Amino acid sequence: MTATYDRFKVDSRRNAIREFLIHGLELSGCGILQTSGPTEAPFRVSFVSPWGERMGVLAYAFTANQVLTPNRPVDEHRFQVKYGSDSKRLHELWQDPFGLYTTILVGINVERGFFVGADPVLNSPTRFFISKEFKEQHAKQIENAGWHAWERERVSSEHPIEVLVGGRRENMLRYILFERDVRGEEQGPRQLVAESYGRLTQAKLRLRSQFEPLLVENLESSERHRLETEFKLSARELLELVATAPRLKMAVRGWVAEQHLRTTLEALPAVRSVQPIPGDGHADLQVTLRRSKRAVTIECKNVLRDRDAHGNARLDFMRTRVSQNDRCTRYYSATDFDVVAACMHANTERWEFRARLTQDMEPHKVCAGKLANRVVVDSGWSSDLNAVLERAAM
Repeated sequence: MTATYDRFKVDSRRNAIREFLIHGLELSGCGILQTSGPTEAPFRVSFVSPWGERMGVLAYAFTANQVLTPNRPVDEHRFQVKYGSDSKRLHELWQDPFGLYTTILVGINVERGFFVGADPVLNSPTRFFISKEFKEQHAKQIENAGWHAWERERVSSEHPIEVLVGGRRENMLRYILFERDVRGEEQGPRQLVAESYGRLTQAKLRLRSQFEPLLVENLESSERHRLETEFKLSARELLELVATAPRLKMAVRGWVAEQHLRTTLEALPAVRSVQPIPGDGHADLQVTLRRSKRAVTIECKNVLRDRDAHGNARLDFMRTRVSQNDRCTRYYSATDFDVVAACMHANTERWEFRARLTQDMEPHKVCAGKLANRVVVDSGWSSDLNAVLERAAM
């Protein structure tokens, strides 16, 4: 990631979007330090938060509106992600390698006073232009509640689900803090965190952004974790480091789910031992059972936040990396591991799991030998992990 980003000349009429961003920060209690000009995009603003923190935002910002279009739903809103005239080249949405600026990708309805934001990491690289659609019902929920998060289907994308987050103008700072917090997160945790941000008071928002120092002078060295001694940081300072380093936090969240799964498995009567499998491209855990010599391999995956129409959880089941020469490498096969354990936390806010044998999962409709990537955690999945493991070891 470079320290510079592509700039585009835009019509001065887009200044209304820029002014919306600036005014929103001012309504949030921020002091504006510096801004880019009205004819250069993306818009850049540096500011001081109400609690004195210097911050910056780089906004890929576009007009969101409701225009009647032939053969399109009458209740549809949209914003077009478009700079320049090159609609074929892929453009990277810049992320500050130094972590000082937060990148946002938003559509802004100036007249109705709200914005809708998409995940800038999930949407990078992107073509200029693409269109982001949402419904009037979402616009009204934003206007009524001030903050709203929901799923949007991406029909032609490898990642079929993305989470959009909308807010009224005065919640612009809240949204920037949210995007800083969830950079690179999966869509299930993204929506869970978005909903929690909507409930935060101004005081709690400040605490979410900044951690008060934890005094540890009176602790004996034997009472401190060895990492506190090794890194010369307090436990609170280490937690703050995780909270403010997006890639580190994303990795920790995955490890937390895996650790909860490991703890759950170790408590099962059928299990003798549970061992993590190091390295990428493999299953997460290997389980040895008391009554079988065959080890069982398990992959841990997070569910999405919303359930389907039947009340079932859903799983976006694919790899994060793919070969450019073979797109089917994005999908798993039944021979990659024996069991998938769906972590339900994004759905239930509890560290609990449902499991299924890969041999029982639906095949991919296009890629032969691969498993479907849109998975419903229905009655075919079991909370009885003990029974699933014993069956896998047969």
